[in-house]
Order: sequence, then structure tokens, then C-alpha cells
Amino acid sequence: MAGLKSIMKDTAIYGLSSIVARFLNYLLVPLYTTKLAATSGGYGVITNIYAYVALLLVILTFGMETTFFRFANKEGEKPTTVFSTTLIMVAAVALVFVGLTLANLDYIASSLGYAEHPEYIGMMAVCVGIDAFQSIPFAWLRYQHRPIKFAALKTLFIALNIPLNLLYFVALPYLYTLYPDTISWIYDPSVGVGYAFGLNLFCTAFITLFFIPELSGFQYTFNRNLAIRMLKYSWPILVLGIAGILNQTADKMIFPLVYGDQAEGVVQLGIYGASVKIAMIMAMITQAFRYAYEPFVFGKAKEQDSNQTYALAMKYFLIFTLLAFLCVVGYLDVLKYLIGKDYWEGLTVIPIVMAAEIMMGVYFNLSFWYKLIDKTIWGAWFSLAGCAVLVTVNILLIPHYGYMACAWGGFAGYGTAMLLSYFVGQKKYPINYPLKSIGKYVMLALILFAGMQILPVAWSSWTRICINTLLILIFASYIVKHDFPLSRIPVIGKYFKC
Repeated sequence: MAGLKSIMKDTAIYGLSSIVARFLNYLLVPLYTTKLAATSGGYGVITNIYAYVALLLVILTFGMETTFFRFANKEGEKPTTVFSTTLIMVAAVALVFVGLTLANLDYIASSLGYAEHPEYIGMMAVCVGIDAFQSIPFAWLRYQHRPIKFAALKTLFIALNIPLNLLYFVALPYLYTLYPDTISWIYDPSVGVGYAFGLNLFCTAFITLFFIPELSGFQYTFNRNLAIRMLKYSWPILVLGIAGILNQTADKMIFPLVYGDQAEGVVQLGIYGASVKIAMIMAMITQAFRYAYEPFVFGKAKEQDSNQTYALAMKYFLIFTLLAFLCVVGYLDVLKYLIGKDYWEGLTVIPIVMAAEIMMGVYFNLSFWYKLIDKTIWGAWFSLAGCAVLVTVNILLIPHYGYMACAWGGFAGYGTAMLLSYFVGQKKYPINYPLKSIGKYVMLALILFAGMQILPVAWSSWTRICINTLLILIFASYIVKHDFPLSRIPVIGKYFKC
């Protein structure tokens, strides 16, 4: 239980910083969706390009974060040597990528449909190269159990990015209408959405300066033998990662290509992308859990009670993600104001996308069996199968059902990968998950969700919110009664022991 408490503490720190940072970042969603009208396709451009960025980041890190944790915890390996070797490999790949992209910028931009704005591609290529490099120092902080600095740097990025976006999308456009000659030297209205990419690049580069302590104070060593062994371990993780990120981004890349009308496809993609942002609270929880869980699992593997801990971690993950699901759906009448009214028609995808994210989190929890026995090729097969399902659903159904096909494609893809990983894992590395208890939570959440959905639309928002709050409290009460009794909570618990 001590280990479980440790992971819960680290998850709380990672989670708080992630949620705060993402919440602050959400301020950019109403900003972009207000300043970039849905009909202009501006937010569709952001959604489309960031989908490619997410895929490239997986390729440029090529599974080295997980591989670093695996080898840094192996007996006989020197952690600083593992860190140095990993850093050199990722940095070299990132530099080659950036160089090749800039050398062929016009061709790449034209191929992606941005022939008139190759600078979008250039800025984000440099940005993703820096991001890939930073992933290894961030992994080093996690290995050293330093969540405070990790969280501080993640939050600092947002703290820089938001004011600069407000400056370039609100303040300077207003001042430009009053003093065009004075403001024109720092602001050009024709740049438009390009400022979103440029500011991202600036903030990302600035954060690198804070890694100087982690990047100095030791001798850089490239161990060729170690590198070969790490690459043998990591390449299936790379395939897994590519398939996994395609499960999240393929729909956003495919949509404009198969929708029929490419210009309208970008508009519809913007509506879908804005709505999905509200559902991303589930991704925040999963990411926070991953940051703490990954180094914990490899360090816990040698202990006798490790399987019991993994089973409990899965249960608690599901409990809190289901609670988050109900909270987002229950308060959607309020959360919808995070995006512009032009984009509200896409809100129907949120429950589906969140359910898909829960399955993705379960799949991540299940994935450790093949990482612990060094059979990462299984993860590649599972993720490829899920990706194939997602892509097939998108290609076949987007022309008929638009972005609803994207939501259901993600649901089907994650569900496929999750089920394959569970059934094969129970044969290769059996873990006694508390399925009966988990099943009760899932069933209760589905019943309460159905109750929220059948409330008449004609009722006022506040009436629906009050009823939804009662339904959420029912779920919370079930959690307290069965798994988190108030008597065990510090400070509060002493009042319930009497």
C-alpha cells in the first residue's frame, strides 16, 4: 500500500498541474473559436496541423521515454549513461528531421494543402523537434521523482502562451484599428492563425532554458552497445505509439480528405476539434496517471505484491475516470461556453469521445504486461489492430455521417485494442483484476448517464444541472461506501470515527 500511496501522491501532483495547465490552455479554445469563425476554417487548420504534430512527436521520440525507464531501472545499468545515450539519440533524430523539413518546406506544405502558408509547417517542424528533445529531460525528472519541477515547467509554458495569445488575438488587433502605423511593426492582421503556431514555438524554445541543470553536471557518453539494445526494445513501442497516436489523430488528418468538399471539411473539422477539447479532461487524467504510473511500474516489478497493486491501480483509475465522465456530461450546459456558439453543434460527440478515452486509459494500464516481459511487439499488434478499425470506420462513414463517424471510430479502435490486450495478457501475464467490482461501477455510471440523457431539452439549464448533480452524488456516495470510506480520509476521517 505504501507504493500505491506514492503513486497516488505523484499522480495528484502531475494531475493537478496537468489539469490546471490544460484548464488554462482551454482559455485558448474560446479565444480561437471566437476570433476564428467556424466558417473561416481557422480552427480547423489548427486542429489539422496539431494532429500531424502529435504523430511526429511519437515518431521523433521513437519509444525512448518508456525504454529509458526500463533500462535505467535494470541491474548493472548506470542511469546517467542511459540518460546520456537516450538524449543523444533523440537529439540527433530531431535535428535531422528539422533539417530535412526546412530543406523541403515548399513541397511538404503543398502536399499537406498549405502551399500558401509554408511558414505554418516550418514553425511547427522546429517546435516538434524541440518538444521531442525535451521529452527526455522531462523523463529524467520523472525518474528522479521530481514532480514539482516537472509540473512547474508544464504550467510555465501555459503561463507564457496564454498572455501572448491574448496579446496577439485580442489586444493588438484592437490597437491596430486605432494606430495601424504604430502597431504594424509588431502585428500584421494577415498572419492570422499563424500567430498561434509562432507563439507555440517561442514558448517551447524558452522552456528549454530551464533544463540546463539536467543537461549539465555529468559526462556525456554514448554507449553503442546500450543504444542497440535500447533500439531493439523500443521499435515495437514506436509502432505501438504510432498506432496509438493515429487512434487519436487519424480522424483529424483523414476528415478533410474524405469528407467530399475539402473547404467545408476543414470547417466541420474545426467544429469537431473544438468540441473534442471539452472531452479532453479524460485525456488529462490518463496522462497524469501515466506520468506517475510508468516509472512506478518498472520499479515495482521486482516486488512480490506487484500484481495486486496493478489490479488496484486499474480499479481506482476506472473509478475516477467514470466520475470525471459523469461530471463533464452532467455540467455540459456550463462547459459548452468554453467554445464559441458557432461550434456548439458538435457537442453530441463528447460522451462518445470521453468513453473512448476511458478505454484508451484502460488499454494503457493493461499494456504493462508485455513491457515487463520485454515482449513489446504485442503492443504493436494490438495498437495496429485498433488503428485499422478506426481508419476503416472513418474512411467508410465520414462521407455519410461526418464527424460522428470520427467519434465512433475512436470508440471502436480503442475498444478493439483494449479487449485484445486484456485477453492475450491474461494468458501471458495473468493479473487478477477485480472485474466484479469494476463491472458494478461501470453499470452504475451507465445508468446514471442514461438518466442525464433522458432529461427533456426544454427544461432549463439550471434544472438539468441540479438533477445531474444529484445523479453525480449518487455515484460519489457509492465510491465512499465501497472503496473510500470517509473515516479513512486524513483530518476529515476523525469526525467519522466516533
